[in-house]
Amino acid sequence: MSVRILALVGSLRSGSHNRQLAEAAVKHAPQGVEVVLYEGLADVPFYNEDIDVEGAVPQAAAALREAAGSADSFLLFSPEYNGTIPAVLKNAIDWLSRPYGAGALTGKPVAVVGTAFGQYGGVWAQDEARKAAGIAGGAVVAEAKLSIPGSVTRFAETHPADDTEVVEGLTKVIEQLTQAAPAAA
Repeated sequence: MSVRILALVGSLRSGSHNRQLAEAAVKHAPQGVEVVLYEGLADVPFYNEDIDVEGAVPQAAAALREAAGSADSFLLFSPEYNGTIPAVLKNAIDWLSRPYGAGALTGKPVAVVGTAFGQYGGVWAQDEARKAAGIAGGAVVAEAKLSIPGSVTRFAETHPADDTEVVEGLTKVIEQLTQAAPAAA
C-alpha cells in the first residue's frame, strides 16, 4: 500500500527555495510514497467562519480540504517571514482545522521543514507551524525536522534536488513521516 503525502508550501513566489525544496521531495520520494505538491494556496480566502458554511464553502477552500482529505500525512514547507510562519501557510492550517475536531488534519502525521536566508534556516517559523498544526489536530512528528540556512547563497546555482545533503535530510524526513502514516501500519 502506498502513502500519499500532501506538500503545502508557505511561499507563493515562483522562484521560492521552499517550493524548490518541495519539488525535491516530489522527485526523491521513495518507492511506495507519493508526495503531491498542492497548487492553489494563493486562491484560498482568509479563514472566516462566516464563509465556512456547509454547502457554501469557497471553491478554493473546498479543493484544499478535498486534497487534504485524500492525504495520509502532510509535509509543510515554511520559510520565515519576520520571524514567524507565513500567512498563507497559517491560513491553510486554519481551513484544514475545521470543522472543529473533524478537520482534514485531525490525527494525521505532519512534518515541517524549510529553508531561509538566515543562519538558522527558519526554525522559528517551522516551530510555529508545528505548534499551529498540532493545535489544529495534526499528529506532529516532532523528530522529523530539516532547517536549511543560507538559502539565497546555497541555492543560487544549485536546485535543492541536486544537493546531496539536502536530499538525504529530506529523504529521512519523508521516511519518518511515512512510518507515522496510518497507511504504513
